[in-house]
Amino acid sequence: MDTEEFRLPRSRQANERLHAVIPGGAHTYAKGDDQYPEHLAPVISHGHGAHVWDIDGNRYIEYGSGLRSVSLGHAHPRVTEAARRELDRGSNFVRPSIVEVEAAERFLATVPTAEMVKFAKNGSDVTTAAVRLARAVTGRPRVAICGDHPFFSVDDWFIGTTPMSAGIPAATTELTVAFPYGDLAATEALLNRYVGEIACLILEPAGHTEPPPGYLAGLRELADRYGCVLIFDEMITGLRWSEAGAQGLYGVVPDLSTFGKALGNGFAVSALAGRRELMERGGLRHSGERVFLLSTTHGAETHSLAAAMAVQTTYVEEGITAQLHALGERLAAGVRDAAASMGVGDHVVVRGRASNLVFATLDENRQPSQPYRTLFLRQLLAGGVLAPSFVVSSALSEADIDHTVAVVAQACAVYRKALDAGDPTPWVGGRPVKPVFRRLA
Repeated sequence: MDTEEFRLPRSRQANERLHAVIPGGAHTYAKGDDQYPEHLAPVISHGHGAHVWDIDGNRYIEYGSGLRSVSLGHAHPRVTEAARRELDRGSNFVRPSIVEVEAAERFLATVPTAEMVKFAKNGSDVTTAAVRLARAVTGRPRVAICGDHPFFSVDDWFIGTTPMSAGIPAATTELTVAFPYGDLAATEALLNRYVGEIACLILEPAGHTEPPPGYLAGLRELADRYGCVLIFDEMITGLRWSEAGAQGLYGVVPDLSTFGKALGNGFAVSALAGRRELMERGGLRHSGERVFLLSTTHGAETHSLAAAMAVQTTYVEEGITAQLHALGERLAAGVRDAAASMGVGDHVVVRGRASNLVFATLDENRQPSQPYRTLFLRQLLAGGVLAPSFVVSSALSEADIDHTVAVVAQACAVYRKALDAGDPTPWVGGRPVKPVFRRLA
């Protein structure tokens, strides 16, 4: 379909309704219509497997489903049936349900590097709990975050370091310092600069590139030597790198780790896991000062915990991580070939682990470009591909991948025209898409 013929009138009206009642028009900034070409932000009606339908009746192959959370595909029968069984049995009680211990035992069997686990709803809840626990056990105020990773929490200790820092006192932000990924010497220099002050090192154990040899083990040694807590944010790497996350794949055990996203396949569940000695400080069976670790009304919602158990079982029994890698490798190879064949191989660039692919859109000078991203997204949408990233789900078929590659090839042909013209504006169709983190709306 030509992008000039591609219109979303009902979605456009629904977006206006969304903005009238919801700040930003979405409950997650990364889902906002500013992330899509002007007037081409589909509002979803429903989804099944790797496909979603918008309220205008268009069907799309969807990537990055639920901000990487729906890794088995929408309405996965094993997961929905597990949740449905619990819905008829009650969702929340005045005392723990038996599902809570079953879910905890299942999680710890899947992630054997952890000794205790506590569930919540959002990734931000558990990363902030990990930071609070680290501060409590070390008696230190500062948090060291990996400055190369885009997101850790909605809470002040992190958001104060971003361009969207309005409303956060400087005194809070000053307690957060940053270290670069992959650079042990720079991290040690930071620990020496704030010797005895840093409570924890928190990072994603892997991102768009593999950890340098010995890097994670080196961080483990630094944390031990300087007496701080090593925290792995496994929101993305959890399950997608291996059933036990990056820590299971690379064999480096953090003191604490946090999981979410793929853990529930779209259901709201996250987890803080780690060493018993630390985790029990948030419990009742110790003699020290108590830590308010996690106490959430809906953390033990039965159907979400049942969904998480079904997800973990499915991953292990069906080898889902390997499937994600195979699908991602097929997609990455196809996109790279398509881009190269259209003469834009240096401008449309696929990056990341096969199970967690993203793409970069580069301009004439090979610099990241929001206008070129807008052009690319417009062409994908018109071809029935909804892809803010190329993060795969196991519900994708080889035919889905092949169709995606064909649409990418068409998009790359237009991309080449824009490069030759030296200006993508005629193909952008309005304002360009915008970065999530920016100071002004």
